[in-house]
Parts: sequence; C-alpha cells; structure tokens
Amino acid sequence: MKWKGRARRAVAESFPALRLCCILPADTFLAKGSATLDKLKDLCNEGKEHPSALLQLYTQAVLDITYFEENQLVDEDFPEESSLQKVKELTSVLSEPEDLVRECNINEEPIDILGAELLECLYWRKGALLYMYCHTVKERSEWLQENIAVFKKCLNDGVEYLIKMLSFRCPLQLNEDVSLQDKDTARLLSEGIFSDTHFLAMMYSGEMCYWGLRHCGEGKQESLEGIDSLCNADMGCRSEGVSLDFRETGKNMLTKYVAVCEGPLKGQGWNTATAKQILGYFVKSCN
Repeated sequence: MKWKGRARRAVAESFPALRLCCILPADTFLAKGSATLDKLKDLCNEGKEHPSALLQLYTQAVLDITYFEENQLVDEDFPEESSLQKVKELTSVLSEPEDLVRECNINEEPIDILGAELLECLYWRKGALLYMYCHTVKERSEWLQENIAVFKKCLNDGVEYLIKMLSFRCPLQLNEDVSLQDKDTARLLSEGIFSDTHFLAMMYSGEMCYWGLRHCGEGKQESLEGIDSLCNADMGCRSEGVSLDFRETGKNMLTKYVAVCEGPLKGQGWNTATAKQILGYFVKSCN
C-alpha cells in the first residue's frame, strides 16, 4: 500500500537518526538498537557520561528496536488477534524515554534533555503507528462494530500525539532581523513546518479525524474514561480522557495542509484531492 512506503520514507528523510531506513532492512535496526543498548550498559557502568547523554542514547535504541517491531506489524497487516496489544506495548515503550526523564528528578524539561528532534520522532512514531493501525482495522467491519470505543480512543490518541509532535518547535518569527531569500521556505518556517514529516502529520491527523467523525459520530468533548483500562494507561496517553472535536481539529489541520500545498509547495508533488474531499465531508456533515 502506498501509505506504508510514504510513512517510512517520511521518517527516514526527516530525522537524521533514522535516515538509513530507506536503504537498510528492518532487522538491521534491531541489531543497531541492541548494539546501542550494549554501549549504554558499558557507559552506565563507567559512570562518566552525563545523564542527558545516556537518556539520548537510550532513546535512539528505543527508536531503532521499535522500528523493527513496527515493520513486522505492518508487513503482517496488523493481525486481528494480537495487534492491538502489540500497538499498546510499542506505544508504551516509545513513551518510556520521556517518562525516564521525569523519574530521574532532573530539574529540566524532557525537551531540554532529549532535544526537539528526538521528541518529535517519538511522538511521530506513536501517532503514525496508530494511524497505520486505524487505517487497517477500519476496513474490518465486524471488528469495528464490536470495538468502536477502542477504535475511537486510538484515533483520539493518535491525533493528539501528532499535534504534540507539531508543537515542539516554534514557528519562525519573520522580522527585519531574519532574512530569507526563498519566500516559500520562509512561509513554511513561519507556519511551523520544518520537514516533510510535519506536513505529513497534518494530513494524517485530518484523515484520522475524518475516520472518527464518519465511524464514531460527533462525540464532542465526551468522556473516554470508560475505556482507559483498554488504551489510555497502556498507551501512555497524557490526555484527560476527553474526546477531541474531530470536525474542528480535522478541518484546521487539512485547511492548513491545502493552503501550504497550493502555496509554497505548489508543484512539489503534494496532492490535495483527498484533503479537499474530507474538508467537503466536514462541511456537508455539519449541515
């Protein structure tokens, strides 16, 4: 499926730490992650490295190892009997670096310890994993009918992860002190779009909001606390158990996506047909 390759390429091209995944097989990342953990163990025993360096190294190991496991799930087309639990486990593991920073009682925020790039990658991977999972299971009508609350929670969490991913770097404030000859690049940076993955996150968020509105209904601000035991705690989601407004969130994301596609990225191969169809659905369903 095209979206699988597109997601993998976006990860690789946007984050230097994972750039090789375009050319290396997934099991190479498992070996790479294992080697990183061995190195981390040696450094911990030596006791010379600053905690931030150790936490960054651990985060890279987590990203490499979970990348291998995610590829297995995608290649197996998310087996119905086991994939939900595996998605929960992977999302929980991807939340561990940030949790460790807090547990270490370091008087700094996770972004100060791990850096914006690693945090973006962690949240992108959680959001994209839930996107891929929901993209697959929404076609399983019987499963969807029996697990609509779980499906909605996965969508809700996935969109929140992607929105969080887009928030780590502030948009560039253009003024007389900032001079960029490329006006299109300047506009992208002023919109807070620093890579293709940021752009793709907006499209993914919009699609997931569309699936939520289409399959789960309006559900504005309704509580999701009743299914915390299934998803919320295990997935490491830090929301307050309140459902997103799928229509407004999706409309905002896709409106920006289309504006950028037809503005600074015009002619760069980004397609707006699906985004415009979804925006039309949001308007029609509202009326």
